Amino acid sequence: MKPYHKIKIQECHEPLVPIPLELFAIESPHPYQKLGAPYHLSETNSPYFLRQKVLDSLIVAQTKLQQNYPGWRIQIFDAYRPIAVQQFMVDYTFAETIKAQGLTLDSLSLTEAKRQEILELVYQFWATPSLDPATPPPHSTGAALDVTLVDGNGKTIDMGSPIDELSPRSYPNHFLDSQEQKAQKYHQHRELLAEVMLSGGFQQHQQEWWHFSLGDQMWAWLTNQENSGTEVLAWYGRVE
Repeated sequence: MKPYHKIKIQECHEPLVPIPLELFAIESPHPYQKLGAPYHLSETNSPYFLRQKVLDSLIVAQTKLQQNYPGWRIQIFDAYRPIAVQQFMVDYTFAETIKAQGLTLDSLSLTEAKRQEILELVYQFWATPSLDPATPPPHSTGAALDVTLVDGNGKTIDMGSPIDELSPRSYPNHFLDSQEQKAQKYHQHRELLAEVMLSGGFQQHQQEWWHFSLGDQMWAWLTNQENSGTEVLAWYGRVE
């Protein structure tokens, strides 16, 4: 259980709505659909859905971006994620991490201790695909999304590490204290992304520069951490 799962959910029943993709940049085909993730099991059949207020806030964030960077856009890597897709991606990431370490699922070298070590690494960055209504994965609420930026020519801005990388480079402030010019640029790009998203009311995942949410348990927990003495509840639970 993550710390934010202690937050109570007071579901507001706001609808899950399609993102108007003409407003934003996207990667096509969608990264997880390319891998075979089972969106077909979902009624929405697409990752490009959000709760209405979350979408409204995303538009506010992009407007803020374009005030200083005309032509730039927010690129949506991922948004709504059904539980079946969450499970698929956790399993896929686990298998790929095993492979990257020169092991296989049936390898004698894959001891129980090693398996647990890899699982713990995976779950640092991936939420448990829980079916418990009290502990939904953030993306399964329609309130979380993974984003980056593209410039006026449609070129993706370099953030110093790819989305979903299982390493400390994914932490938002990883390059903060680096003296290298290139690393400083990465940090500036991450700061810009965070600035525009926070201006829309989002909160940023503490270990993922790309993950932002509004209205879910993580958002409420982070908001409460910033404002001692307040108790903000989550508005959004898992979308069935």
